[in-house]
Amino acid sequence: MVAGEFGLGKSTLVNSLFLNDLYKERKLLNAEERIKQTVEITKHTVDIEEKGVKLKLTIVDVPGFGDAINNTECWTPVTDYINQQFEQYFRDESGLNRKNIQDNRVHCCLYFISPFGQGLRPIDVEFMKALQDKVNVVPLIAKADCLTPSEIKKLKEQVREEIDKYGIKIYQFPDCDSDEDEEIKQQDKGLKESLPFAVIGGNTVVEVRGQRVRGRLYPWGIVEVENPSHCDFGKLRNMLIRTHMHDLKDTTNDCHYENYRAQCIQNMTSKMNADKRVESPIPILPLSTPAVETENLIKKKDEELRRMQQMLQKMQQQMHGQDL
Repeated sequence: MVAGEFGLGKSTLVNSLFLNDLYKERKLLNAEERIKQTVEITKHTVDIEEKGVKLKLTIVDVPGFGDAINNTECWTPVTDYINQQFEQYFRDESGLNRKNIQDNRVHCCLYFISPFGQGLRPIDVEFMKALQDKVNVVPLIAKADCLTPSEIKKLKEQVREEIDKYGIKIYQFPDCDSDEDEEIKQQDKGLKESLPFAVIGGNTVVEVRGQRVRGRLYPWGIVEVENPSHCDFGKLRNMLIRTHMHDLKDTTNDCHYENYRAQCIQNMTSKMNADKRVESPIPILPLSTPAVETENLIKKKDEELRRMQQMLQKMQQQMHGQDL
């Protein structure tokens, strides 16, 4: 998932990460249309191949986020979407056919921070705090080519201080094993020190010292997207696709999803104790289905449960009669 206000280069960075144009049919809105726009959820699927391994990734974008005059609770559609994916996975996991469960849970949220401000804005703090217990949040400083190296270093330090100050829980890189190679340890240390990643996006091919590279051409020189001395794009891409993809998924499954699952089971237990009857083993949360269909589905499930209870009571009575 990618999130952040309009104009921070989210689409460009996504296209740069996966060497694809995922926004061919995107319509650029004028000022009047942007005022009326609400926060939406759009999904794009991309197939990539890394070192012979084929991967199918789903990119979730949040157009309209932070663009309104009043941005109160503007992150609600995002948290609702993440909860819906958790709920669908919980339903599939609780069903009879669990062999081919499709995992559409959000494993990582790249949050774009503006390079033009003085650290985190209130909306940045509230958004990351709203998502910190639901998804792995990775903060990024967008459009790093707008800043000098010293400004980037200063902004990174300020963002890290404010993350600690406000108690924001971002994705924590796992520690290396003590027997790992020194090169791996240095890479791990470099990743941790680079947060928040200062990134630049661009798919334009330019020539630098006789070599063709992806970059951005300015009157004062060329910024290379994949040059580690220019930005952290390479570190981010390696982290997402190569080195930490499995850890992101494991953290989602073992931490965020388990917390959601435990809360659902606790809510079901509370309802059972309050109503003195057996509730459906699947939590009923608002989905994108019409309210009438959802209500009918609940009634059908209740009727099935009642029939099963009656059958169990009859079987118990028969067994008790045989024992006598």
